[in-house]
Amino acid sequence: MTKRASDVSVSPPRRRSKYTLAPLVLIAANVVLFALFFLWPAVIGLVYSFTNYTGVGAFQFIGLDNYQKLFGDSIFFDALTRTLLYTVLFVPLNFVLSLLIANVLVSKHAKGVSVARIFFFIPWLLSPIVVGVLWRWLFGENFGLVNYFIEKFGGSAVPWQSNADLSLIVVVVAASWAWTGFSMLLFIAAIKNVPTSYYEAAALDGAGPWRQFISITLPSIAPTSFIVILLNTIHGMKEYPLFASLNNGGPGTSNNLLVQYIYQTGFKSGQIGYASAASFVLMLILMGVAIIQLMVNRRVENR
Repeated sequence: MTKRASDVSVSPPRRRSKYTLAPLVLIAANVVLFALFFLWPAVIGLVYSFTNYTGVGAFQFIGLDNYQKLFGDSIFFDALTRTLLYTVLFVPLNFVLSLLIANVLVSKHAKGVSVARIFFFIPWLLSPIVVGVLWRWLFGENFGLVNYFIEKFGGSAVPWQSNADLSLIVVVVAASWAWTGFSMLLFIAAIKNVPTSYYEAAALDGAGPWRQFISITLPSIAPTSFIVILLNTIHGMKEYPLFASLNNGGPGTSNNLLVQYIYQTGFKSGQIGYASAASFVLMLILMGVAIIQLMVNRRVENR
């Protein structure tokens, strides 16, 4: 028996809920911003890396000439070596300082925790330019506060700026001081998520604070440690404003990092195509570091 057309109910067209449209609108806005401020400049930079573009006028495609020239450039390799050295010094120092402070601040015996958190977090709020100026006042050779006290107590002025290694160490310490607050907050959140029952059970077994830190705290906060190391490594490889404001990569060009080399080559020497090739080499290095760290982290989690 067939139904008449009038007996068949026709359901009204479904309307999209505003709760469905809202996430799509928010995602669309992020996609547009990502394409406008990251994807498009990256594509333009990649195109320029295969050209002789100088920043003005037309350009010609020259294939891989910029990359071949780059791998024979000793100044580029000096900047890359100094960048790697700076990162190798900065990341462990910042990691140890921030983890030590976080561990102290979550202790039940700590006093004035709120004030201490603000005190250690303030440097992260400062601009790298301001941080550089502050540390230049501290470690200036002729007018620095540190040398003033050294000479006042009978010592000789230390060449903080004219010695390349000392100049690099000053920047490493300044960067670690400025970034400790951010890493410290991540570690505090991670340590607070470790169940207290673990520590209580360990204490019943006779484990001391150091043993508890090694056997419970460190394994429990491994994912956060991975994030801190990854973010600090990327930051270290791209550092520039702190060097520019503290010692301008000096003395001379001995502490020129890779980003500073890219800036000077592209904007001061007018070799946009060549600087774009160097930028892409830096990007490939950072991608390689991130992939290796992800693989290591995944292997540790699967144990």
